[in-house]
Amino acid sequence: MTSEVSPKDRFVTVYGRKPVLEALTDRDLRVDKVVLAEGSRGPIIEEIKEAAADRAVRVQRASAHRVKVLAGNGRHDQGVLADVVARKMRPLADALDDPATAPGTVLLLDGLTTPANVGMILRTATAAGIDGIVVPHRGVASLDPLVIKASAGVAFHAPVLRTRTAGEAAELLSEAGYPLYALEAGASDSIYSTEFGSRAVFVLGSETAGLSAEVQARITQPLAIPMAGEVESLNVASAAAVLCFELLRRKLG
Repeated sequence: MTSEVSPKDRFVTVYGRKPVLEALTDRDLRVDKVVLAEGSRGPIIEEIKEAAADRAVRVQRASAHRVKVLAGNGRHDQGVLADVVARKMRPLADALDDPATAPGTVLLLDGLTTPANVGMILRTATAAGIDGIVVPHRGVASLDPLVIKASAGVAFHAPVLRTRTAGEAAELLSEAGYPLYALEAGASDSIYSTEFGSRAVFVLGSETAGLSAEVQARITQPLAIPMAGEVESLNVASAAAVLCFELLRRKLG
């Protein structure tokens, strides 16, 4: 059964005066609403209001505290935020609801807290045609302006799948019949020699903490990227790029 969709599973929240104005002036994006803190004023605030009116986007007023809560960032919201429609973003449970249309290749992010890494992974995975990227609400960098910038705007269009935690995602995917592969530097099997079925999940964990216990318990097989030149491992975003384009190579071959 399809789950009740939270606003966090439909919108990417952009905060800060310049990012909000950029979202409003990007005709490829659909902005649901703008929220301004009471007392916010200045030339760029007037530009934001004019841009919103030009596109018939509703503008709401809220207390400064409420804007900080909604933005999730008390230092950089600058008294303004906007909810931008992410057309391909949906709950993971909904994506798995119909086996006929469920995603084939899925990335699962577990404990990646650096916005630059998350943004670059979203860009790379989307470019390589990965069917779904699970970005949990907890334990992973929020889809905020830093992630959006690192993705070069692709975060608005990426096939993002949402769950509360990576552990919850691992459970849902495992129960749906997906094998879970983890990238581990010391694994004996390689991403180049292992055969994957039509459905597979590839878990990307924190470079410092590794995988969470809940996800580790669901791993089917660890896989390594062969390294030369006495290099032990790659940055997680670089490793994701190697993996994603190996999957694309197989698809095209």
